[in-house]
Amino acid sequence: MPFKNIKTIAKIGLGLLLLALLVYAFIPEAEEVDLEAVRRGDVLIVLEAEGKTRIRDIYTVSAPIEGRVMRIESEPGDRVHAGETVIANMTPADPNFLDKRSETQAKADVRGAEAVKWQATTQVERAQAELEFAQAEYRRNEELFKKGNVSIARLEEAELQLKMRQAALRATEADLQVAESQLESARARLVQPGAAEAAKERDIHDHICQVCVHAPVNGKVLRVMHKSEGVIAIGTPLAEIGDPANLEIVVEMLSRDAVKVQPGDRALIRRWGGEEEIDARVRLVEPSGFTKISALGVEEQRVNVILDFIDPPEKWQSLGDAFRVEAGIIVDRAENVLSVPVSALFRENGQWSVFVFSEGRAKLSPVDVGRKNDRDAEIIDGLQEGEKVIVHPGNNVADDGRVVERKL
Repeated sequence: MPFKNIKTIAKIGLGLLLLALLVYAFIPEAEEVDLEAVRRGDVLIVLEAEGKTRIRDIYTVSAPIEGRVMRIESEPGDRVHAGETVIANMTPADPNFLDKRSETQAKADVRGAEAVKWQATTQVERAQAELEFAQAEYRRNEELFKKGNVSIARLEEAELQLKMRQAALRATEADLQVAESQLESARARLVQPGAAEAAKERDIHDHICQVCVHAPVNGKVLRVMHKSEGVIAIGTPLAEIGDPANLEIVVEMLSRDAVKVQPGDRALIRRWGGEEEIDARVRLVEPSGFTKISALGVEEQRVNVILDFIDPPEKWQSLGDAFRVEAGIIVDRAENVLSVPVSALFRENGQWSVFVFSEGRAKLSPVDVGRKNDRDAEIIDGLQEGEKVIVHPGNNVADDGRVVERKL
């Protein structure tokens, strides 16, 4: 072959090589994407909301009288028994100090009461003497009647006198008791706070419970509201008692979500501190809502939804009163259906669509979507089980574009 022809062929080959390199340089690289397989399973429609636990029945133990309460020794978590465990020991309030005039009047009342008592005592002694005379008179007439020396009328008259003296003695004894109580009442008005305090100290030393406040139910002490000794008013809360095993969950839901919840719906308790989810069930959707200000300052209408535990207490026994939990209430379920991640769906000309991974390329595929939650969506038509779809497709992913699975 002539040298000129060889030179021409070499130039043409070099040009073709340069052209191929130029074309290759402008070919876009395959886009890295994340893939998920179309799978078959259940799609749960779940409403998420925050809530807290609470003991179903909490009893507040209050002061039954106005007075001084001793230091409460019970601690939160202590076991109590109804009618047996003493929650608090109280003593009546100290009397007020007497001024000079009141003290003089009280002393005069005491002297008057002592005189009345002395008078009642003498009346009792007189009645006793008259009764002894009537008894002796009756015995004499009874002996004479047996011998036939007195008539039956005389004996009956002696018997009547005896009964009258007995009644008179009982009346004077009653008057004496009244006089003694009046004297005690008059002396009590002279008692000063120092004397009451001394008596109280003796009671404490002797471990005498003056006014015992007992636990109303079996359970545990939840919190102590008045720990230290002091003078308190009647009705002052002292402690709260409840049974931690009798827990329920209160979930605050937006009213537009609460209308979708029905009693009996299943719920999953998540992010409560344990490793496993807890099964629960809706017992009540309260018929009345309330207004609450959100963290962004927006007024929201909320409704309390009450849940009961389904799992045994051993699974959630570490929970206590007012513990924070997150609940997912299942309001609908699509069973044994095809599903894809929600992040794989997008709108294309008003139609739900996905990119299907096929032989290194992204294929646009319209789909019919059914029920969906925040993670998965039900696919009614458009995909087959096992196909791989692109999740989170970016702007660089196009129909029939080259893609490659991202390596983790």
